[in-house]
Amino acid sequence: MPGSDPDWFSKSIVDDKTTMLTEPFVHAYVRANIWHLRGRDADLLVDTGMGIRPLAPEIETPQGKPLLVVATHIHLDHVGSLHEFPWRAGPRMSAAQFESMDEAATYAYMFHDLEGAVSKLPAPGWRAADYKIPSAPLTRILDEGDVVDLGDRQFRVLHLPGHSPDSIALFDEADGLFFSGDAIYDDRLIDDLPDSDRTAYRHTMRRLLDLPIRIGHGGHGPSFDGRRMRDIATAYLGQTGGI
Repeated sequence: MPGSDPDWFSKSIVDDKTTMLTEPFVHAYVRANIWHLRGRDADLLVDTGMGIRPLAPEIETPQGKPLLVVATHIHLDHVGSLHEFPWRAGPRMSAAQFESMDEAATYAYMFHDLEGAVSKLPAPGWRAADYKIPSAPLTRILDEGDVVDLGDRQFRVLHLPGHSPDSIALFDEADGLFFSGDAIYDDRLIDDLPDSDRTAYRHTMRRLLDLPIRIGHGGHGPSFDGRRMRDIATAYLGQTGGI
């Protein structure tokens, strides 16, 4: 594994328990948000970016404190560094594919020929054509209704397909914090990938209209409140004839 590059990731402090990381030199299409939430008994990392440079050295957790890493779905911009972490959770629907990280599931092959894949070389001689995602078998499989417990807060797992068949999100029912992955985010929603399903996506959007979130942290774009999420969902339903 190549050495850490402190300049590859950007970090934003959201609050005293939450940090957002992203990869500013990666093409905007695959520049995903990575969320680190500090809990009392365990920390939570939601998604792991592209894996072009090591992510683990950037995640600051006290020695001996567990860190659960949740992949919201198996697409390349969310699972690239998953293999760096020992405690890995992800959706049941794609669980078997995390062992192989098959390019048909991750879409890693799309990055090989992506024009402007990076705006800065992560290492001398690096080529997008050589990009591969290492195997990262899940140590915990997540289903709809499961609970991710950090000690002082609990997140309910929601299966929200459409963008991908395996998309999940994490919802803190006590205070309305929502890690939505690519189920919904404040940017152009992608629903035209080979494994996307617009009918399922419309069902997800209708479900989200009634979800009482306080703040949502998505897989892309800025964070959003409940009103903004309902606006995004309503707009998608209007555009796709699903209201």
